[in-house]
Amino acid sequence: MLSERERRMNWVVLTVCLLGGALLTFIGIRFFLVPHAAARTFGVPGRPLGLELYYVVGLRNVWLGLLAVAFALLREWRALALWFAGAVVVCTADASIAARSTAALPQVAFHISCGIASAVLASLCWRAAGKLRHP
Repeated sequence: MLSERERRMNWVVLTVCLLGGALLTFIGIRFFLVPHAAARTFGVPGRPLGLELYYVVGLRNVWLGLLAVAFALLREWRALALWFAGAVVVCTADASIAARSTAALPQVAFHISCGIASAVLASLCWRAAGKLRHP
């Protein structure tokens, strides 16, 4: 049985996971609605001839965001831990892309911050999964 403190901590982590998934979904939808502005915010200049690149990025963010939301709603702590661990790699790669593309500090810092937050959330989710498995 979890203590009141552990239950509260699990609720906070779950809430942050839901918000993170919702934010990523919003970012993905933004790539569909205003692709050029979303690309500039992402840290990539608007060089592609068509909108295909933006749609690919948008679709990636939508499905990954919804996947995180689903894992959080189902309280799949291990799945959330793995999802956020994978997000660390993606955020690091995104920061690298933004740095090589425009070197704009706000965009690079955003991706690095998201990577750090994802690492923390992965650790907290993994810890929550372990506590539920071994009461």
